[in-house]
Amino acid sequence: MRFLPTEEQRSFARSLDAMLTAARTPATIRAWAAGDPAPGRALWSRLAEVGVFALAVPEPYEGVGPLPVELATAFVELGRHGVPGPVVETVAVAALLSDLARSGEPGPAKRLLPGIASGGTLATLSCGYACPPHDALDADVADLVVVVAGDELRIAAGHGPVHPSADPVRRLARPLPEGGELLAAGPAVVGAAEQAVSWAMLATAAQALGVGLTLLDRTVAYARQRTQFGTAIGSFQAVKHRLADTLLALEFARPLVFGAALTFGSADLAAAKVAAGEAAYAAARTALQVHGAVGYTEELDLSLWLRKARPLRDAWGTPSWCRAQVLHGS
Repeated sequence: MRFLPTEEQRSFARSLDAMLTAARTPATIRAWAAGDPAPGRALWSRLAEVGVFALAVPEPYEGVGPLPVELATAFVELGRHGVPGPVVETVAVAALLSDLARSGEPGPAKRLLPGIASGGTLATLSCGYACPPHDALDADVADLVVVVAGDELRIAAGHGPVHPSADPVRRLARPLPEGGELLAAGPAVVGAAEQAVSWAMLATAAQALGVGLTLLDRTVAYARQRTQFGTAIGSFQAVKHRLADTLLALEFARPLVFGAALTFGSADLAAAKVAAGEAAYAAARTALQVHGAVGYTEELDLSLWLRKARPLRDAWGTPSWCRAQVLHGS
């Protein structure tokens, strides 16, 4: 078994990193949080051009997937650069429609998957199969709001009021419970929803890992330049130990994320999700402690990543839910 990424996978990650670095995502993040999705949609189109969303779409529907390892690679970079929008939910919708097609209901996939693969369709999903039902992320911006309720799959007719969350970029709204178009119903919907949750867990775990890596990188850089008593604070033992613990947690989570992408087992996905989510949250706490009061300021780009860690830790499987899945081996 190969435990290292291929050169092609490493090249893919480097190209995404270069593209997103040039895109200067902090300005895009702030615009999205302020209710201006235009820069984010432009970035979304560029991600689609390099095939990010096609990774979860099978070839018969104009995709290149399913390729979970490559998708995890991409989502680490999306997390590192803080890309806004329902990127995880779009992948989950693609997985749901793909599994539904494999179960003998290809109509919705033929109609909707090509748009997802090309980047023309931003999709979001409300589904209660991972943990208690939640609002749909960015339902006010998404082109397609998909709702799974019991054994029914619908396109929502609209959504209720938009509510802020701990991360201003993650705007939530409850899809309208009635009306809308019925896409499918029956046991196949339940199985497809479970598959969607699995992809969402993997993508969220990879995204959280990327967020944690950026928080660590920025904190290390700050610790090297910030001085107290004429000495860089990075030389203090307490700071060194805190940064080392953060690094260990992230490096422990990394193989779990990519191992889960290889096996796609339920327990492995849950372990990856809880490890990456907790590591990112610990990285946020370390970053805030080392930066001190300046870490609270919205003007500092660090705040854009600080606010992502806790929501990602809980999204698509809370830590307690994931630990239960690991203990039960399912």
